[in-house]
Amino acid sequence: MTDPHETIRWGHDALELEITLGVDGPPRLVRIGAPGEKPTTARPAAPLPLVEVTTAGLGRHWSGRHLVNSVLGARLRHRSHRTARDGDWHVLTVGLHEPETGLTAEAVYRSMDGLPVLRSEVVLRNEGTRTLHLESVSSLVAGCLTGGDPAALDAADLLWAENEWFAECRWQRQPLRVSSPERSGRFHTTSGRSTRVVAGQGVWSSCGRLPMGGLTDRESGRTWLWQIEHNGGGWRWECGVRDDTAYAALYGPDDADHGWRHPLEPGAEFRTVPVSLALAADGGLDGAFAALTRYRRATRRPHPDHRRLPVVFNDYMNCLMGDPTTAKLLPLVDAAAEAGAEYFVIDAGWYDDGDNWWSSVGAWEPSASRFPGPKGIHEVLDRIRERGMVPGLWLEPESVGVSSPVAEALPEEAFFRRDGRRVEEGGGRHHLDLRHPAARAHLDAVVDRLVREWGVGYLKLDHNTDPGSGTSGHPGEAPAAGLLGHNRAQLDWLDGLLDRYPELVIENCASGGMRMDHALLSRLQLQSTSDQQDLLRYPPIAAAAPTAVTPEQGAVWAYPLPEDSLDEVALTMANALLGRIHLSGRLTELSAEARGLVHEAVAAHKAVRADLPQALPAWPLGLPGWEDPWIALALHTPATTYVTAWRRSGEEAVRDLDLPHLAGAEVRTEVLYPASSEASAAWHPKTARLALTLPTAPSAVVLRLTRRSAERS
Repeated sequence: MTDPHETIRWGHDALELEITLGVDGPPRLVRIGAPGEKPTTARPAAPLPLVEVTTAGLGRHWSGRHLVNSVLGARLRHRSHRTARDGDWHVLTVGLHEPETGLTAEAVYRSMDGLPVLRSEVVLRNEGTRTLHLESVSSLVAGCLTGGDPAALDAADLLWAENEWFAECRWQRQPLRVSSPERSGRFHTTSGRSTRVVAGQGVWSSCGRLPMGGLTDRESGRTWLWQIEHNGGGWRWECGVRDDTAYAALYGPDDADHGWRHPLEPGAEFRTVPVSLALAADGGLDGAFAALTRYRRATRRPHPDHRRLPVVFNDYMNCLMGDPTTAKLLPLVDAAAEAGAEYFVIDAGWYDDGDNWWSSVGAWEPSASRFPGPKGIHEVLDRIRERGMVPGLWLEPESVGVSSPVAEALPEEAFFRRDGRRVEEGGGRHHLDLRHPAARAHLDAVVDRLVREWGVGYLKLDHNTDPGSGTSGHPGEAPAAGLLGHNRAQLDWLDGLLDRYPELVIENCASGGMRMDHALLSRLQLQSTSDQQDLLRYPPIAAAAPTAVTPEQGAVWAYPLPEDSLDEVALTMANALLGRIHLSGRLTELSAEARGLVHEAVAAHKAVRADLPQALPAWPLGLPGWEDPWIALALHTPATTYVTAWRRSGEEAVRDLDLPHLAGAEVRTEVLYPASSEASAAWHPKTARLALTLPTAPSAVVLRLTRRSAERS
């Protein structure tokens, strides 16, 4: 029999967990924090079990918008636990059992040495004799975020990020008490029905919201950040108050939000999508995002692109806009090479012989009318290689246009279907179900031809339609369950592709940033951050992108136009300098002065890019607001800090930038780009503030701050 007072203490030098066990209730996670932290209250505050599960027959004890307080979660009892090491990772597995249904659950926690980040997933098994019809399963329940401290609860702010086409990564902040108000007066109430719920929908994982959230203490700076590592819209998190402490519960798809149901038959197993939770005990938002950045680097597939960071030219944005031809591309190839680009990507339209590249996708054969010479598209691909660049192509692999021959060649079962009919969306698109071997074989053949036969070294994988709730590809399957199966098959397909072609660089795109999630970014090398065409609207996106993607994976458009002023040319180039440059625009029409600014920016990026894969992000003016006149992003290594500052509008020409990681240090400040900038900066080591002057608006500047001690060493 388990000791009712037994506690599992597990972790390492950066993170520690405490889980209480007992025969009279489910195990509970009562503390997550830094080792040696003292609890804020005498008794552990964590009313929720380790795992929450609802089924068609067993729901919740307390109805409301939340999915916690489930009947099965409260019945699960500790059966075993074990610890292990997996390289630098510490692993804790807690086994649970509910004897009446035969349901077992394993809560699997992983954390890496030195990282205050917890990764969690749950594995369910049915050891009973009856099918259990799952409707929700938590990946992580953390019921102890404010530790029972009333002051911390009242000081807690919720964080989430609105994420829309052309307007990605817009972080919002609101007191937790707005969505979970204090109800107690004469009578103390511990279990309200309200909670804040943020959920994804459809096929895109980050359409509407990033699959992320957080909770921060506005007094102490203690901050939690979480992300759901799922490549589809079937995800949910909720954050509210139970028994006078804040909790967060993270899920993949569920019935309430997505119509997800999964029959767990006797002997069968179901694994949830992984999630992660980062803690900054006193570093505020910057500290938590730094921890999450380090975690993302530690959990992604290694690839040489993460170290080389080549400059990419893409012919789409504010350039050819889906109308590539040999005549238009050849001058751009020369201009891109002269600017210093190392990859050249031909975007949408290269396969279209008609006037509608939208509905003809699928076969991925080159257009004869767009590339009319005897060599066809290979005339352009050869010119790219002759100019010292690697050729790339745009693909939308999961989409098949209704006018494509592939729409008739593949079996019905290879496409998304609902109610026995093939799904059509976006004015002429079908969607492949990558669980089907014919769909996989078709895409494998396409990639093999482009990479092995054509010598393409870069693929931009786009996805511009959302075919809704999913697919009922198998008899009796809920569409959301079919979508989860497709999502997992997509990851498996990408893994296989990179196993075959380990040097291939793959960009993740979905109408800009509509699939910005760690499931894909742990495999793919770059992330398109936006389709935003306005250079003055891009700064808040570029500055906030490192909240969702590591700097060395965040591709930002830099698209100078001949009608832009020189300050605007410098600004659009500065947008991308601390990320991945996606060069575009009408380079061949620029003045000599504007071309000089482009070439200077690419050279400046190449001079600093070796630092970016180790740099951690910070926001000297806080996370950017969509309409903010001033915006700033910093990336720092132990020796060097880079700062991009934008002044978009307003009369205020001077701003103080907070750089607390440099407190007390003597630093040398220099303008990295543009060299002609009239910006001036004064460093104040005691306050760790940089007084920056940008005399004109709109304008931008990139600065380099070097510690004097680092210079001497």
